Amino acid sequence: MHNFNREEISRIIEMAWEDRTPFDAIKQEFDLDQAGVKKLMQKELNSGSFLVWKKRVRGRKTKHASLRGFKVGRHQSYDNNKIKTK
Repeated sequence: MHNFNREEISRIIEMAWEDRTPFDAIKQEFDLDQAGVKKLMQKELNSGSFLVWKKRVRGRKTKHASLRGFKVGRHQSYDNNKIKTK
């Protein structure tokens, strides 16, 4: 299991919610596969939010590189560098 700090967890969650960021990008940046992202999301989000996220990404073409109609590019959130820390 990875030992991510709060900033990394925040970024992974942000990337997981972004429609145009595929799981492959999370794997490349954090060495966390789709199953690992799912486990992290389940642990870090409340159950209602997790279910909404899970339903949202299921089968979404932009989250799964093999289903995408394009191969280049990744959306970057406008607040990418505004990670909140406690």
